[in-house]
Amino acid sequence: MILIVTNKQDVHPTPVIEYLNERGYPVFRLNTEALLTDYQFHWWTNTKDADFYIRNVKNGLEVYGHDVTAVWERRPILPSELFLNNREEINRHNLKEAAGFLSFLLHDISDRFSIGHHLYDRSASSKMKQIRLAQELGMRVPATCFSNSREDVLTFVRPFEYVILKSIENDNVWLEGKEEYVFFGQKVKSVSLKEQPCEAIEQTVNFIQEYVGKDYELRVTVVCDRIFVCKIDSQYMDEDKGKVDWRQGYEYGLHYEPCELPEYVTRFCQHFLQLMHLNFGCFDFIVTPQGEYVFLECNPNGQWLWIEQETSMKISQAVAECLMKK
Repeated sequence: MILIVTNKQDVHPTPVIEYLNERGYPVFRLNTEALLTDYQFHWWTNTKDADFYIRNVKNGLEVYGHDVTAVWERRPILPSELFLNNREEINRHNLKEAAGFLSFLLHDISDRFSIGHHLYDRSASSKMKQIRLAQELGMRVPATCFSNSREDVLTFVRPFEYVILKSIENDNVWLEGKEEYVFFGQKVKSVSLKEQPCEAIEQTVNFIQEYVGKDYELRVTVVCDRIFVCKIDSQYMDEDKGKVDWRQGYEYGLHYEPCELPEYVTRFCQHFLQLMHLNFGCFDFIVTPQGEYVFLECNPNGQWLWIEQETSMKISQAVAECLMKK
């Protein structure tokens, strides 16, 4: 039995579940926001054994802990749904208890083979840890600064004509509750930061990197021993429509195509995941006009379905087969 721990809005599990169903392999999907509404469950122990049981009350599917051979922890979210709306403090208490149970459960099964991992994903998401490890493995990385000191920021950017400003965790804000502002990477002239007031720099944590010129970019999706390499051609686009941050180019005709990696970059990706205790990762690289590969980041639980849809690379099949093998 494969246990997929995810949420209702995530479409990534769908093709994987379809592939598993076609082959008659048992799978159970747990949408964690609905833990208290869509599922009945228990975990108990007697003098000999400890085990859990979960039943989906909507479709009747069920899973016992001792049957779980592999886990795909695909972006679960905190429980948020209740049958009845009680007083606010009671609702908050009930949901917090459900979140605690879910965390306990995921830790309890953390010894199973897993794509996405309750223990390791968060640690592996640290940009500092990633950059340090990439350097240790001999990969070029952009010069990087995290700081809330105006003096230190201006000192850091001085050698570079351009830098890129990035968000650490919060990708968007709602202005006056109505208009969404998304934090894409922003290319700026280094000297322009001198014009910013102190509070613009010292009231937040600034994530700044040297701007590295691109020939093209790569999204490399590693699923166990399978590697899927997608070339993203973004440099013919306008700067605010994908040239600086290709995520801005979704609606403006970004070009994707499968390609190959040099052997040393393949070995880097595999070694990186091994040292991070991961079986899956989505790597982002810049390839410079000189042909040098520059590591940007690795998302331990990144998006890949759009790559599959654009290139027909069989990533969902690889995920399913990797889970089945274990």
